[in-house]
Amino acid sequence: MTESVKITRDAEIACVVLNRPPAFNAIDRDLVEGLATQLITLAADPEVRGLVISGAGGRAFCAGGDLKYFLASPQGPARTLHEVAGYFHLAILEIRRMDKPVIAAINGVAAGGGFSLALACDFRIMGESAMLKQAYTSAGLSLDGGGSFTLPRLVGLARALEIVAFDRPISASQAYEWGLATRIAPDALVLEEAMSMAHELAGISLNSFGWAKRLLTDSFNSAFEAHLERERRGLATCAAHADGQEGMQAFVAKRRPVFMK
Repeated sequence: MTESVKITRDAEIACVVLNRPPAFNAIDRDLVEGLATQLITLAADPEVRGLVISGAGGRAFCAGGDLKYFLASPQGPARTLHEVAGYFHLAILEIRRMDKPVIAAINGVAAGGGFSLALACDFRIMGESAMLKQAYTSAGLSLDGGGSFTLPRLVGLARALEIVAFDRPISASQAYEWGLATRIAPDALVLEEAMSMAHELAGISLNSFGWAKRLLTDSFNSAFEAHLERERRGLATCAAHADGQEGMQAFVAKRRPVFMK
């Protein structure tokens, strides 16, 4: 049996490959359970300083939930969706919690759960012919995978409602214009571009990046005064960390910092 999620390594970068190409890498229990397990393992691996998530086969990043699988489930689609969403949300939480940068290499369609998974990543590299589609409402379903949380934060509430209501395909150029894509690359070079970005980010302080990632996310859900206190705590914590001390000393000495690995 083919593994639903495969891991390859390129020095300090782990590439997480969704591996159900005949089903356009659609989500079933095996895939999402494997994804959550691998992300938990990679987040704890000190030798990994960045992750790239991509889809096998070249035609899709992830086409979302495998509706044929859910409808054929002996326990019924509602119960199966509830169960699978639990594993999916573990994977999404791991992406958002980890200090390591996570990049989506979107080669082909990212729809439904694939759309939400891509939005949960810190950066999104889209191929020129790639497409985003929220897809849930066209199937009579509601968003999951954090999509209803991340989408309005990226594009604003009014545009998020438009995307959800009309469910039109979003091209790479439109996604870039709306802030859903970080970069656009030729289709054949999407993974290469994502890996290049990951290697570039591998040199930064993961402690500093992790604090910035959490503060930016939390900023939407906290009062200003409380957020200022989190910023102050983060700043002091980073200054006490070896990376913070190295960064400050390097700045004063006008040299390039060398952060912990």
